[in-house]
Amino acid sequence: MLMLVAILIGYLVGSVSFSYIIGKLWKGIDIRQHGSGNAGATNTLRVLGTVPGIIVLLLDGFKGALAVVIALYISNNDPITMIVAGIAAIIGHNWPIYLKFQGGKGVATTIGVVASLVFIPALLSALIAIVFLALTRYVSLASIIFTVLIPIFILLLDYPITYFVFTIIMAILVCVRHIENIKRLIKGTERKIGERTS
Repeated sequence: MLMLVAILIGYLVGSVSFSYIIGKLWKGIDIRQHGSGNAGATNTLRVLGTVPGIIVLLLDGFKGALAVVIALYISNNDPITMIVAGIAAIIGHNWPIYLKFQGGKGVATTIGVVASLVFIPALLSALIAIVFLALTRYVSLASIIFTVLIPIFILLLDYPITYFVFTIIMAILVCVRHIENIKRLIKGTERKIGERTS
């Protein structure tokens, strides 16, 4: 029962779309009707600018961490409950009930979740992803690299197999949401960070 409660709370917390909220407050727009149509930090950055983009990135990360912390307290620090609550938060961000299941791609929320659960693998993966971002300026590529590297570091650092399974699921979720980006990367038509759109 506690796990079901944690999943529900995680999903509802994850479903809060800060890109939608900031879009409405900042410029009175539905962010899903502009740019890539994605309700996430990267599209907010491109459509509204750096400050709103950073605000959304931080808040989306915070809600992922919050879902894990809530699960920690209601389950008395049970790792399985914390993991499933984190996954629920990512699913909530991607398919939010408040926005008719039209959400983002879950990267910032994933960062918050993994930083709360497996900080060292997340940090190492983030450092490598940042290098790729600096070199290529492709946010999508850096995001995919970040999530794919985490389960590898989980194995290398000898974390429990539960965390490996969790990070594999997480990586699959992120990659599925980036299928169109992957196609554009292959074609060489993917937009780079810093490119503004109307």
